[in-house]
Amino acid sequence: MPTATQEGAARSVRAGRRTTRRAARNRRAAWTLVVLTPLVSELALGSTPVRMAWLVLLWMPVYGAGVLLVRELVTRRGRGWPSILLLGLAHELVEDGIGLQALTSPHLYDAASWGARVLGVNLPYWEANAVYHVVFTVAVPIALTELLFPGHRGRPWLGPTGTTVAGVVALLGLGLLRVSVPPSEDPGSQAPLPFVLGVVAVVVVLGVLALVVVPPRAAAATATDVPASGAGTPSPVVLAALGAGATLLFVGLSFPLFGADQPAGTHGMVVLVPMALTLLLAVGTYRYVTTRAAGPAWTDRHTLGLVGGALVGHTLGGAAAVSHATVDRVGLAVIAVLTVVAVLTLDRRLRRRAVATPRAA
Repeated sequence: MPTATQEGAARSVRAGRRTTRRAARNRRAAWTLVVLTPLVSELALGSTPVRMAWLVLLWMPVYGAGVLLVRELVTRRGRGWPSILLLGLAHELVEDGIGLQALTSPHLYDAASWGARVLGVNLPYWEANAVYHVVFTVAVPIALTELLFPGHRGRPWLGPTGTTVAGVVALLGLGLLRVSVPPSEDPGSQAPLPFVLGVVAVVVVLGVLALVVVPPRAAAATATDVPASGAGTPSPVVLAALGAGATLLFVGLSFPLFGADQPAGTHGMVVLVPMALTLLLAVGTYRYVTTRAAGPAWTDRHTLGLVGGALVGHTLGGAAAVSHATVDRVGLAVIAVLTVVAVLTLDRRLRRRAVATPRAA
């Protein structure tokens, strides 16, 4: 019979193996998010054309590492989705305000022609990109990755050193963005120093709100509104339709379509009307989803339905609003079909798993 010492040694070996497997899965989750983020944000929208898909490699540092950093900071502070969304907004401001400097550029991406250029800031362009990046660059990739790796939900994927490395890589990616895109697309353009300092100040405020002011997950869960009697949890199919419909409506309100100069075919300051409707749409959709997700019937399949519908909607919207070449639109159509196949495959996996996660959304 084994001695107590031998049994203790065997337990230590088994515990070490479990730790090693858990660390490996954490690394796989982290790398999945790094790769998935630019694929969803750039390639699946068409802002990086399918025929130039290799450019996704250039966006991985600022998008992938940046969103991974957002997720790690929020998780380490014990916060949840409100904090992720706040840091997602901060990420967008850094990317578009300091990296690309498209928020103030008079020429880059024709952003200035969208109307309502106030104090040198391209307001309609900023709102469209703020909502888009918060949802499709930050929230959706994180949600998908946590669906793929449910055993690591709510836990850090990186240690302190890995988190620091992610932050450094994200900063290097921001520098790469700054020296690669603006000089070729808008030579000589430079955001005013007061604007850059203002962006930094806003980012700091958003960071404090997200990581200090917003309550931890446990405290927030006790204060979450539970749906009133009769306000049941929609089926995943209904949520998929909601995600697709809300996304297509967002694209229609926020982006110039079919050769128009301004969003929603407006002229001049009339663009403030679709901007206001976009804000109402974003707030209303968020409120609806968070209220339903607080109910006990919400599962990972509901999250996947909502996210999957939004993904298909944003790819179809990109074919109308972003892509102009036929080959790129065909490529987006293929991506939309592959997205449906991937979502259905993951849904079958979730059905087999059959684990309820009431606050996964």
